[in-house]
Amino acid sequence: MRISGGIAKGRRTATKRLLTKNSEGERLRPTSSKVREALFDILRNRIEGASFVDLYAGTGTVGLEALSRGAGRSVFVEPDELRIRTIKNNVLELGFLEKALVAKGRAYEFLQKASSENESFDIFFIDPPYDSEEIEKIFPLLGEEGLVNEDGVVIVEHFFKRHVPEKAGRLKMKRSYRYGDTMLTLYRKADK
Repeated sequence: MRISGGIAKGRRTATKRLLTKNSEGERLRPTSSKVREALFDILRNRIEGASFVDLYAGTGTVGLEALSRGAGRSVFVEPDELRIRTIKNNVLELGFLEKALVAKGRAYEFLQKASSENESFDIFFIDPPYDSEEIEKIFPLLGEEGLVNEDGVVIVEHFFKRHVPEKAGRLKMKRSYRYGDTMLTLYRKADK
């Protein structure tokens, strides 16, 4: 996998070893370069200086690409130790050490902790395993006041046949984009 845009364009981020099943039998399904290009086209006016959360980081390529394209900060949330080491190595090699936080753990736990510490972010990218119930599990937390900045966005990558929530708290679905079997669904906060 390679970064497709910005100052680190063309740099490699993942190896075949990383894309095999982990100790829990989970196989990575990295975001394709076509879908990443589309994601950053959707975010083009929001990425500069933004705080970006790659909630199911996997290889970390999406969060690294956000930094490459001008994000002020990227947070990578991932429970797998090998993937965590790979993300940390990439952050170091690409010169993003000052702008990256690699958080070992599950998405729900990260969101609970961030909420309790009154942290907020501009962009959440959510790409859980397609056959999991993670979206339904974490969306109520994202809908609470505080985690998503007032002008922030949440983008969910999911299988095109999967139903995703219309809303959570003030977060409301605004638009979906289809790329083959993959959908990107965009959420923003509705007016109070």
